[in-house]
Amino acid sequence: MIWWCKARALPLIAAATLGTILVGLAIGDIELPIPVLTGQSGQFLLAHLMTLIPAATLLYGLSRSDAQSTHTAARPIRSWDTALGLLTAGTGATCAVICHLMLGSDLALVIGRNQAGYIGLALLLAPLLGPQLAAATLAALPLTLAAGGWRPNGAPKPWAWLLHDPGSTPAILITLGLLGVGSLMSLGWTRSPLRLGATP
Repeated sequence: MIWWCKARALPLIAAATLGTILVGLAIGDIELPIPVLTGQSGQFLLAHLMTLIPAATLLYGLSRSDAQSTHTAARPIRSWDTALGLLTAGTGATCAVICHLMLGSDLALVIGRNQAGYIGLALLLAPLLGPQLAAATLAALPLTLAAGGWRPNGAPKPWAWLLHDPGSTPAILITLGLLGVGSLMSLGWTRSPLRLGATP
């Protein structure tokens, strides 16, 4: 257990989760100019982009051990990794709600929700692609959603959960779905991750 805590860089993950919320609230409504491929441009905040940091840090922790040794370990490493992801998402969401109640900031709820969604995607993609390729895929996601996730009237499309208002039911359901499917994938995937350039 001590080895696992050190390998997964738990203090770094905790600092990234809490720091993202605090910095996101501090920078507020700073917008990023993103070229729009469809519809009309909506509001894409720097805080929207920052919320992938906890998931990227989680993937960094997951990359600090060999996938084969994780699958064959006597201890339930995959269960611990999945629990770590869910705990990180839950901690971020809880802190975001507390900040919302104390400061009255709706942005805190968006940050907490989007952090949890990215973590769900990290749990989903890491077994399939490996932590490094999963992190690269996550990094491209917010820019893709910001470029193609808008309706002609400037409202976000239903599937562009990252861009939705804090009270959006579709965004909350998608986030919970990502956490659920990601957890199942993290626990149940037994094959080796995809390796670019690997021979069949």
